[in-house]
Amino acid sequence: MAPISSQSATSKAIHPAWLALAVTFFVLLSAAAVRATPGVLFLPLEREFHWSRSTVSLAVSVNILLYGLVGPFAGALMQRLGVRRTTMFALTLLAAGVSLATLVRQPWQLVLLWGVVVGLGSGMVALVLGATIVNRWFVARRGLAMGILTASTATGQLIFLPLLASVIERQGWRFGILLVASPVALMIPIVFALLREQPADLGIPAYGGTAGAAPTLAPANPARIAIAALADGLRSRDFWLLTLTFVICGASTNGLVGTHLIPAAHDHGIPEVRAAGLLAIMGIFDLAGTTASGWLSDRWDSRRLLAWYYGLRGLSLLFLPFALGAPGTALWVFAVFYGLDWIATVPPTVKLATDAFGSARAPVMFGWIAAGHQVGAALTALTAGWVRTTLGDYQVAFWTSGGLCLVAALLALQVRGRTPARASALGTPVPALD
Repeated sequence: MAPISSQSATSKAIHPAWLALAVTFFVLLSAAAVRATPGVLFLPLEREFHWSRSTVSLAVSVNILLYGLVGPFAGALMQRLGVRRTTMFALTLLAAGVSLATLVRQPWQLVLLWGVVVGLGSGMVALVLGATIVNRWFVARRGLAMGILTASTATGQLIFLPLLASVIERQGWRFGILLVASPVALMIPIVFALLREQPADLGIPAYGGTAGAAPTLAPANPARIAIAALADGLRSRDFWLLTLTFVICGASTNGLVGTHLIPAAHDHGIPEVRAAGLLAIMGIFDLAGTTASGWLSDRWDSRRLLAWYYGLRGLSLLFLPFALGAPGTALWVFAVFYGLDWIATVPPTVKLATDAFGSARAPVMFGWIAAGHQVGAALTALTAGWVRTTLGDYQVAFWTSGGLCLVAALLALQVRGRTPARASALGTPVPALD
């Protein structure tokens, strides 16, 4: 009877994978607050330093670009040095860069601190961290776990943006960004105390897995791992398709709406705090939509999910200029409709990358795919600022991005997805689609 009782007690215990997921959620949550901050900094910097939208957009675009490009190397570094060390270093860099940004007086200083330092730090605790944790700690419920971590971006926006806009309005932008740096610094000792590398360190299998099934960690140089992964990816049709769709994803989310919606709303007479509240509403619905997307990606064809997400997002962006021109119900309809699938594309994209490249290599490969996302976001953050400075409004930028999303919907359907032959080569079973 003793072994039966012991087994029953073990089965009822909460698997440590959920603790790893919770710690990672809050790391990504604090980093998301930093990435959401530029949207409420445009107008205060314009007023104090008389900088144009395109000047501030340059620093934001450098930040977004480095955020994406450092991802694959961060994924490789996690394999080499460990998740905990890499995450603690990234959080330290992020907290320092955000705090020092209060001292800027010239545009080049903003580019150096917010563009380079904060961009590097945020890129090391981006979704590649989430993909690494999910692939190490989960075999079952991977889609749901990735959906929860992806939703942390929306939650960070939900919690911090309205508060940050209100604090900046009353206390100034320097106090506001110091407020953002505080939770980042707080996460450093929490990561040290609670985050473990992989289930094998605790002598247990991953959630839903079996003993001895954990991926082998690569001892090679991180840069070599990342470059070798890119070389393999460039020979893969699915890699190109997923990367192109993610370029468009970045061009239609954080590069455009996340960066420019508040100043665009201000152009139409909407106060900053109210516009930040609009983004928070999007965050609420994206929290639900992205978590549901993770659940759906465990059960449905991820290619079709992506096609639906990009198609609906494109329609909402085509509608946005009309909603801004008639603020009220139309703008709230846009916030709900757009918010539901803002970053819902991440769980099915991670699943397709895992199917194509295997769970051990998926984090680094997804890091390169995510780099494409940030290239698209960086280019759009810069060009949308130029469009506003040149033409006087954002209408062309919104319509162009909406049209690209419709193209992405078609590209997503061309991904081959998992086939029995490819799954057999990866040594993984093919789940039935419900």
